[in-house]
Amino acid sequence: MTNLFDIKGKVALITGSTHGLGMAMAKGLGQAGATIVVNGNSSQQKIDDAVAELKSEGINAVGYRFNVTEEQEVKAAVAKIESEVGPIDILINNAGIIKRIPLIDMEVADFKEVIDIDLVSPFIVSKHVAKGMIERRQGKIINICSMMSELGRNTVGAYAAAKGGLKMLTKNMATEWAKYNVQINGIGPGYFATEQTAPIRVDGHPFNDFIISRTPAAKWGDPSDLAGAAIFLSSKASDFVNGHILFVDGGILATIGKPSNEE
Repeated sequence: MTNLFDIKGKVALITGSTHGLGMAMAKGLGQAGATIVVNGNSSQQKIDDAVAELKSEGINAVGYRFNVTEEQEVKAAVAKIESEVGPIDILINNAGIIKRIPLIDMEVADFKEVIDIDLVSPFIVSKHVAKGMIERRQGKIINICSMMSELGRNTVGAYAAAKGGLKMLTKNMATEWAKYNVQINGIGPGYFATEQTAPIRVDGHPFNDFIISRTPAAKWGDPSDLAGAAIFLSSKASDFVNGHILFVDGGILATIGKPSNEE
C-alpha cells in the first residue's frame, strides 16, 4: 500500500512556488522524496531563498526563473530542466494572481492579465511538459483551481472566469491525454492561513468571522493540508483518476452555510 503513494526520486515542477500554497505543496512533495523544481518570475532572489528554505529541511530542490505566460521562455526552461535535472514527472500549475475589482469598474487590460496568468499559462506550461510525458507514456499534471471554479463572489469576476475555465481545461486535457497514461487533475483550495491572509485572520474581523462560520470545519485550512492531496494526485494511487477536481476546503462547497439563527 505504501508503494501506491511513493514519489521518491520523481521530478516535480511547481510554478509560482516561492511562497504561499505553492511553497506548501513543494514542501509536501519534497518531504515525500520528490526533487522540487521551484519556479517564479518576480526575482531570482526569491527563487534562491525558496530553494534555500527547502534545502534547509533536507529537500532536494533547484530553482528556475521564467515567465509562465511567455511560450518561448517556457519551452526553453522545460528543455533546460529536463536536461539538467531530469524528465519532469509531476507538473503543478500553481502560478496565479487575483485582482479584486468590480467587473463594472475593471479595465480590459486587468481582466486579460488575470486570464493570461491564471488560465493561459497552465495551457502553455502543460503543453510543453506534456510532450515529454506523452513520449514516456507517464506523467501527472495538477492544475490549481479554486472554489471560484464553481462559485462567484463580489469583485473576483476575472479570477472566477479564469478558474472556471481552468476546471474545463483540466477536463479537456484529460480527454486528450489520458490515453497516453498521463493523469491531469485539479486541486481546489478553500481559504488557507497564509502570510497573505494573516492581517484578516483575527477575531472580530468580518471576513475572518465569515470564513469560520461558513466553513463546516470551522477553521482556516493549514497550508500543509494540501500536501496529502498533492501527493495522492502525484502518485500511482491516482493512476485511474483523470479530469477530477479535488476540493480541499473544509466542506465549504458541501453546504449553503448556516442560517443567522443557528449556533
